[in-house]
Amino acid sequence: MVKQKKTIKSKFSLEGRFVGFIGDFGKQPKRIRVATSDGERNIKLLKKLRGSVVEVLEPGDWVQISGKQKYKRKTGKLKLKAHQFQSMAPVQQKKVSPPQTAAPKPKTKACVMVCQKSSCRKRGGRKVSQSVTEYLRDRGWENQVKLRGTGCMKQCKKGPCVVFMPDKSRYVNVDPKQVPTLMEKHFS
Repeated sequence: MVKQKKTIKSKFSLEGRFVGFIGDFGKQPKRIRVATSDGERNIKLLKKLRGSVVEVLEPGDWVQISGKQKYKRKTGKLKLKAHQFQSMAPVQQKKVSPPQTAAPKPKTKACVMVCQKSSCRKRGGRKVSQSVTEYLRDRGWENQVKLRGTGCMKQCKKGPCVVFMPDKSRYVNVDPKQVPTLMEKHFS
C-alpha cells in the first residue's frame, strides 16, 4: 500500500483586485486580501515583500501574485504564500485550485456559535440561541447556517458571546434583539 502525503505543495499564480491588508497596521502587514474570480483569498507575504507592498498598493489595484501553495488533504485547507507580486492592468483572471492529485475542497458551512457555559447562559445566552433559531427558521436558512453551542470563550463577564463563522467575527454582550441585525450583516 502506498502512503499518500498529508500536505501537497506546489506553485501558484493568480490575478485579481487588491482588497486590503490583514494584520497589525502599526507594523508591516503579514497578509493581503485579493478578490479573484473564485472569491476573496488571504495571501501571506514573504518578509521581504511586506514593506514594499504597503507603499505601492491601494484598494482596487489589479495585481498578479505568484508563490507557493500548501493543500492539506485532511482539512481541505489551501494556504497561499506570495513570493512575487506586481501591479498590472486587468486581464482574464486565472483560477487558483488545489493540485490535481488532491481531493476536492469541502464547502465551509456557515455557523453561529453561542457560548452555553453558565456565566453566558445567566446573561442571556439561551435567549440569544432561541432568537438565532427563530431567525433561521423564519428565513428558511436551517440548511445553510448551523447554530452551535460552545464551551467557554474566555469572555465570561462580557457574555453572552457569539461568533459568526467562517469569518470568525466575535461579539460580546449580545442582546437577543440584536440577532436579526447581526444575522443580516453576516449572511445576507
